[in-house]
Amino acid sequence: MRLTSEQTKIIKDTAYSVLGEGSRVILFGSRVDVEKKGGDIDLLFETEHILNNRVNAIGALYAALIRKLGDRKIDILLKDPKTPNAAVLEIAR
Repeated sequence: MRLTSEQTKIIKDTAYSVLGEGSRVILFGSRVDVEKKGGDIDLLFETEHILNNRVNAIGALYAALIRKLGDRKIDILLKDPKTPNAAVLEIAR
């Protein structure tokens, strides 16, 4: 994994603050491979709470991460209990 322990803590703390306790975050994509360089940060956030507005939640996650990690490319997938299963979610897991 090509994230520092500080970056990992920031991402986890952001998940808890935006989505609440019990939320999970999974890093996927090129940052998982220690042999690669660069690349965006691909994150799958999962929550057991039903979200009233997933778009607002994604925006809140993105804004908080940019403020804390700096301006960088971050891709976010978000799954709550009402999110239909999709191949991209299975691949990310």
